[in-house]
Amino acid sequence: MYKQGPIDKYIDDLAAKLPAPGGGSAAALNASMGAALISMVVNFTLGKPKYAEYEKELKGILGKSENLKGEFLRLMDLDVIAYQSKNMRDALNVPFMLTRLCCEGLKLCPPLLKMGNKNLISDVAVAAIMLESAYACAYFNVIINLNTIADTKLTQVVEKELKQKDKIVKKIRKDVEDKVGKIIRG
Repeated sequence: MYKQGPIDKYIDDLAAKLPAPGGGSAAALNASMGAALISMVVNFTLGKPKYAEYEKELKGILGKSENLKGEFLRLMDLDVIAYQSKNMRDALNVPFMLTRLCCEGLKLCPPLLKMGNKNLISDVAVAAIMLESAYACAYFNVIINLNTIADTKLTQVVEKELKQKDKIVKKIRKDVEDKVGKIIRG
């Protein structure tokens, strides 16, 4: 749908008076860009003698960030499909999955503060901020969709998981931002 198309078409449709794409899809695109920045930092680090001791870990991070990048783009399109189908379970599941994956993406950022190319350290902060922002957007979409589902057991389980992830996501983003600020200021 959109993941294979030109970005300007997506942006024009997002701005248009159309039911979808909307905020959930935009959040997934934002998350994909955050994951792409993680991949970029790793790609500029691999092969540099200064970081040779971290090759194995960096390749693992790259594999995860590339996988997440693709998953986020898939969710960008799935959000549009779910919204158009008006199936509330799908409308809940897509942003809920996005919250989970954003949390996983954020966990890739702290190791790059030590192992990543220092010339790209600000990009690690940008990735963390983008992933946290995508998480926050998805969080609100989950909550609004929970209001339409009468299953209180499901609601409690989802809200409990979100509460746990919210703390993790905010802490990682703040820690990364603080550490990058100290590094770039010397």
